[in-house]
Amino acid sequence: MRTAALPLSARGETLPMPIAEASIPMRIVFVNRYFDPDESATSRMVSSLAFGLAQTGVEVALVTGRYRHDDPARTLPRRETIRGVGVHRIATSHFGRLRLAGRAADYASFHAGAALWCLTHLRHGDIVVACTDPPLLSVTLAAACATRGARLVNWLHDIFPEVAIELGMIARHGRLARLCLAARDWSLRRAVRNVVPTVAMGRGLRKRGIDDRMTTIIPYWSEEDEIRPIAMMDNALRAEWGLEDCFVVGYSGNFGRAHDFATLLDAAENLLGEPRIRFLLIGGGFGRQWLEDEIRRRGLINVVLRPQQPRERLAESLSVADVHLVSLRPALEPYIVPSKLYGIMAAGRAVLFVGASDGEVAIILRSQGIGHTVAIGEGAALAARIVELRRDRNGCEAMGCRAREAFESDHRRSRAVTDWLELLGTVETQGHHATTRHIDLFRWLGRDR
Repeated sequence: MRTAALPLSARGETLPMPIAEASIPMRIVFVNRYFDPDESATSRMVSSLAFGLAQTGVEVALVTGRYRHDDPARTLPRRETIRGVGVHRIATSHFGRLRLAGRAADYASFHAGAALWCLTHLRHGDIVVACTDPPLLSVTLAAACATRGARLVNWLHDIFPEVAIELGMIARHGRLARLCLAARDWSLRRAVRNVVPTVAMGRGLRKRGIDDRMTTIIPYWSEEDEIRPIAMMDNALRAEWGLEDCFVVGYSGNFGRAHDFATLLDAAENLLGEPRIRFLLIGGGFGRQWLEDEIRRRGLINVVLRPQQPRERLAESLSVADVHLVSLRPALEPYIVPSKLYGIMAAGRAVLFVGASDGEVAIILRSQGIGHTVAIGEGAALAARIVELRRDRNGCEAMGCRAREAFESDHRRSRAVTDWLELLGTVETQGHHATTRHIDLFRWLGRDR
């Protein structure tokens, strides 16, 4: 599909805009439990894409919940338009994330509400983009789309039920696992396309028997006009938090089950004798209380905890650190992508990854020259890497510059919107058997040979 350029900001960045004769006539309906103004990871990605597509003139609707992940007490309006996106918020239960039974009820009520909305509001020919919050949403929406004559595109941010199986929440060989896998695979085959952000995820779908021609790889991105590198001396947050004279090791994001924090705390314990090294942990979630307890128990006065920062201070908060930590348990790497990596790259900071040395994150760090990998449990090795980077500030800053260059090349929102416009235009014109240049990414990268 041919595109023309639409000015995006005073910095000269552009966003693709379909020209009149190639415009997409159908409506794109995203379904995800969270959306703007929520600040959770999937909400940021879905909101970014929805706003980007709407800015090009595509009709975009969003089916989402009425509660925020980051502010559960706040109830959002049932219906509103945000930056050109028609937002439809459905009623669900609201037990929260503390107990699995309550979370399951919230998931089930969103499934039911989303299916009902689709059955009563979808138009023939709509393209429904089903996300993975809550899990297995594609199963519910496949039937609704078929009933209404809409086309289903699955955008897989995480691969379920594999994540639940690896975390021990579902028995690996139990009846529930088999049922969930069968239903999920059925829904992927019912879709016109399944979009994943990494080669590892695409390879996982192939192993489940999903045809490569139905799989599109569109990497994650960050907002080029929202996150930018900020020099240490110009960062108001760094001064506000009393970190001006420190070498700061940062972690920003969710303290979730998929991540390892014991290695980070071991490294901090090893570095208690280094008064100018500080660990800055920004965020919340499942593991926050455990982290607070461990920091107190170990006497880690070199670890600073801060809550998740508002979007308008995101560039500052990501730029406080000299180097950022990213963590992912190796068993989960084929099923989860740490989207925080792309915000770190946008902020122009080096990366230390705690995880598998042969996984996709480690490959990105090595190939781009933007960081190092340390195995989970190797706290002393992580501490040694931190000391090495502190002593070689120029080398650390050079990795950060290369990270920003890699972001500018491959992970800007404008490029992602172009890719999605191409995909959606191909789905519209060619239907179920459509193909795009992204589908051959396995062979282009040569990683599956």
